[in-house]
Amino acid sequence: MSIINKPMRIKNTELRNRLVMPPMATAKAENDGKVTEQLCNYYAEKSNGGYIGLIITEHSYISPEGKASKGQLSISDDDDIAGLKKLVSAVHQNNTKVMAQINHAGGAAIQEITGHEPLSASSVKIPRPTATEILPREMDSKDIEKVIGDFARAASRAKEAGFDGVEIHSAHGYLLNQFFSPLTNKRDDEYAGTSIYGRIKLHMEIINAVRKVVGNDYPVALRLGACDYMDGGSTLNDSVFAAKEFERAGIDLLDISGGFCGYVRPGVKEQGYFGELTEAIKNNVTIPVILTGGIVDIGAAEALLNNNKADLIGVGRAILKDSEWARRAISSLK
Repeated sequence: MSIINKPMRIKNTELRNRLVMPPMATAKAENDGKVTEQLCNYYAEKSNGGYIGLIITEHSYISPEGKASKGQLSISDDDDIAGLKKLVSAVHQNNTKVMAQINHAGGAAIQEITGHEPLSASSVKIPRPTATEILPREMDSKDIEKVIGDFARAASRAKEAGFDGVEIHSAHGYLLNQFFSPLTNKRDDEYAGTSIYGRIKLHMEIINAVRKVVGNDYPVALRLGACDYMDGGSTLNDSVFAAKEFERAGIDLLDISGGFCGYVRPGVKEQGYFGELTEAIKNNVTIPVILTGGIVDIGAAEALLNNNKADLIGVGRAILKDSEWARRAISSLK
């Protein structure tokens, strides 16, 4: 049996293989973030045949002020649960596991969309292509306390909706990435950007709060922007340290991507271009690690697993473009 076809267990969730469809925004939700029939049909189509071991759904906002874009999915209110149950059912009917990714956009939020003043670790410009010129407000202790509670409540809703796990989003320039990166964390309190402990303190508090509400057996993942690939930004060494701390705090799965560089690695095009990050992190933790990054051939995915670059392989854009990709890929390995 090929490595990619080997099952994997994460807490109480059994994945039939090592292929992951990572979170990709679709903008198919209602204006208020509610699940639509179009969104359910999309996930039913992607999971058809059960060839993908795990689908992690697109980032869902945990509060109105944390909304990133129009058409984004909401997990910010108990009224969202009924629609989310339909989305989960659309995937489960195809014998596929599904996790919910929960997120707060922080300073990357746009006031015209949210109706709220954007918040961040510090009042500095967010180095994302879509960022506005409006500086976010530095979060105070009450803002931080609310965000911790919002993440926990969102995780509880994910569990109630029937998701097989929940993923905390700390990549691609959103709020937790803004705390993790020295580029945007200029604080001098206990969350200080000058200390790796300060930069991950909010993460640790959110992990602890989430774990309390979902219990010990429910899978909790974290997507980490493991390197900004920018001068003065987060580094691989930072992320190796953070990954070990996250595992100790109760994270069951690490989903590795870029930080403020987004889901690309500047100047590098080979398949699995975040492999240097996942390999180093995998060598320092005992929990599974997902590698994404330009993977379009199942042979390349198999080689990356064989070379111990990661434990699972995320294939995004190839599956986004072609819903039959997983079927052909997995069938070719049998």
